[in-house]
Amino acid sequence: MDAPFYERPPISLITQGLGPHDSKLYIGGLEGARDLGLLKAHGIGIVVNCAVNLDINFVRDPANAEDGELSATGYAPIRYYKVGMIDGGGSPDTMMVGGYYILHGALHQTMPKRATYPFEDGGNVLVNCRSGRSRSVSLVGLYIHKQQPDRFPTLEAAIAHVREKRLLRPDEWFEAPKPMLYNAARLASDWIDMIEKTKAREAVA
Repeated sequence: MDAPFYERPPISLITQGLGPHDSKLYIGGLEGARDLGLLKAHGIGIVVNCAVNLDINFVRDPANAEDGELSATGYAPIRYYKVGMIDGGGSPDTMMVGGYYILHGALHQTMPKRATYPFEDGGNVLVNCRSGRSRSVSLVGLYIHKQQPDRFPTLEAAIAHVREKRLLRPDEWFEAPKPMLYNAARLASDWIDMIEKTKAREAVA
């Protein structure tokens, strides 16, 4: 049986002080992610979409309008990244590792000073899925555990914090996040440790 629906804000501030620009990190669902006015009001210039079954067209002034089989293209006011996980089983566990490094890259990228990159460095980040209860909770919990270990020394502590900030009630925790996504985040945490240790060894070699 589905957990009861609770009113919660379209986006929720989870933590801040991330990356070289001291960015804030938010979680939201579809309605928050597609609201450009809301994103602008919170200084959100980056959206990382965890959902494979949800697409958002941020292009405001397409260079080519939709024509037959050709989709519109152009620049958007939002830097948009897509992970594309399933809300439940079906995604390889390694996709959570990919999501972690996509989010990390989005926070740390330095934009070239060229017309084809009309973005500023930095900005606050929204991680979204359809409702902001499972896929995004798993990824953000993993990320803040690895990036702010003094505050969140375990993945469980990080997930607990995300649940609190996202107003996830105890009777929906059994699927917020889904157990297989929580487990993917646990595995990803160990794999990220191995990756970072390898990088550190190679840096001093």
